[in-house]
Amino acid sequence: MSREVKTLYVAEAEDGIRLDRWFKRRWPHLSHIQIEKLARSGQIRVDGGRIKPQDRLTAGAAVRVPPIPDPVEKTPGDRPKLTDRDAAYARSLVLYEDELVIALNKPHGLAVQGGTKTTKHVDRLLSAWGEGLERPRLVHRLDRDTSGVLLLGKGPEAAKRLAGAFARRQAKKTYWAIVIGNPKPTAGQIDMALKKSGINDFEMMRPADPKEHGAEPAETAYATLSRAAHRAAWMALRPFTGRTHQLRAHMSAVGHPILGDPKYGTPESTELSGPLKLQLHARRIELDHPGGGKLIVEAPLSPEMKAGFAHFGFSEDEADEDPFHGVKRMR
Repeated sequence: MSREVKTLYVAEAEDGIRLDRWFKRRWPHLSHIQIEKLARSGQIRVDGGRIKPQDRLTAGAAVRVPPIPDPVEKTPGDRPKLTDRDAAYARSLVLYEDELVIALNKPHGLAVQGGTKTTKHVDRLLSAWGEGLERPRLVHRLDRDTSGVLLLGKGPEAAKRLAGAFARRQAKKTYWAIVIGNPKPTAGQIDMALKKSGINDFEMMRPADPKEHGAEPAETAYATLSRAAHRAAWMALRPFTGRTHQLRAHMSAVGHPILGDPKYGTPESTELSGPLKLQLHARRIELDHPGGGKLIVEAPLSPEMKAGFAHFGFSEDEADEDPFHGVKRMR
């Protein structure tokens, strides 16, 4: 047993996760009763305060971890063996790989993590690189229907540094989206708190008063790259926070929902979308490489985004090199 009290930070990929599940991911041998006792006695604290096992954590939160038994190593038979075909598919998604980092081009429709009804997901495919310390770790997440750049850390130290960069909001993320209408002004920032409502597949983020219980601050910069008359606009979006469905909820809240979005769309955007799938793509990530220097990765357009570009007549070469030049972040 480690006698050391640690402070760990909640990764962006874990925004909204329950405290007990956060602990179970790291120490699967801990029972719910053990976690409950540690929380009830105040040995587990979040941002200095007491918390219940069922309470949800936010990205960047500091979790006080008391001395607990070391994790039990899993045997190779604990995880279903990946088929050669699935392993080859996982490696076909690689955009960039070195000794510390893997960048995947996540396709539309592939979940990042599993659930009750989800058996094929990125987390499972990571077994293609091995198990134990060889297995890459997720450091952030994308919605199931969002395509684009997804970063992984090779080994615990690299994953910790990458996750820390996301938690401290040091990663510059640029998304491309096609929305209904033409946002005015054409560039700016949305500073609007969001709160979760509903559960499971019916879970949504809605605008909320910042003082409302459960409301979380959310900031998104946006810039118009091109317009298809008054019907639709191709946008660059940059989230400064990592809330669930943040970009989709923000664009819907300002009256310009992302096309192909069945959850945050309106009757008008649904009609304009037609057969188009979600028009949201994680185009680029820039952050400090855990081994030094800068890491910049771009993902080519997905087939779903290509369909949207073709439908509205957009061309990639119309994009500014820095679409957020001159867009000042509000504090």
